[in-house]
Amino acid sequence: MRTGKKGFSGKIKRRLKEYQEGLSTWPNIMNRDALSEALSNLLDLASRLRGPGGCPWDALQTDSTIKLYLLEEAYEVLDAIERGSPEDVCLELGDLLFQIIFLVILAGERGEFDMVEVIEKVTEKMTKRHPHVFGNAIVDSPAEVSENWQKIKMTERRGSHSPSSILQDVPVNLPALLRAHRLSERAAKVGFDWKGREEIWEKVKEEFEELEEVLTAKDRHRVEEELGDLLFSLVNMARHWGLNSELLLRNANQKFLRRFQKMEKELERSNVDLSKASSSDMNRAWEEIKDKKR
Repeated sequence: MRTGKKGFSGKIKRRLKEYQEGLSTWPNIMNRDALSEALSNLLDLASRLRGPGGCPWDALQTDSTIKLYLLEEAYEVLDAIERGSPEDVCLELGDLLFQIIFLVILAGERGEFDMVEVIEKVTEKMTKRHPHVFGNAIVDSPAEVSENWQKIKMTERRGSHSPSSILQDVPVNLPALLRAHRLSERAAKVGFDWKGREEIWEKVKEEFEELEEVLTAKDRHRVEEELGDLLFSLVNMARHWGLNSELLLRNANQKFLRRFQKMEKELERSNVDLSKASSSDMNRAWEEIKDKKR
């Protein structure tokens, strides 16, 4: 059931039609009929799982339970991308799509919206946010595209009932490092930022010194606070270098995992059981692995 749908404006419809006609000249464009049929089949499948004679487990699911699987599947897509496996990316994207469709089915059961409305709304939003593609705006760089994007979002927000802060729509449930990056990135777009790498580096050293003071005082509450401040400043230092702390830590985690597994094998070659290995045994094996890497 669809409720409260306003539909596309005539201008947006015309722009999309022109774009779609242009696509017809591109090679290897997907079969639109097959796409429509595949999406309809998946929607029917999800509906049947929820309906009479369907799956008892699926029938019990709610938005609150499915959102956990949604997050898990999103991370599995990310893992597949990082492994560079197109086959796995395809499979994991399918799993993620199914969770999205399942949430749409739940909303449809409550009479809130359906898949058509979801797709049309995001199409309309993306069209409006790309006036340099579907309108008459002219941009000279990706940075200018990003700037226009934020201006359009602010205009949309002022016309809605949502809070107007530019930081308000940074999702609370993002991983903390990624959220810190996004919050500071948004603030920087309106000029609330350090002037450059040297200035943020001075801030990092300042936060480190403050942490050192409270560590000396053995004040656990202050240690917690200053550690958080130091992490936040490090996130911003990474941002000023064009890096993302979430990805940096993911890479560091993988690096640690690989080295730890190699350390286990190194101890095994030395006939040392990991559960019985001393700190010196493990450190020796760890350093040998690092030396080999060099």
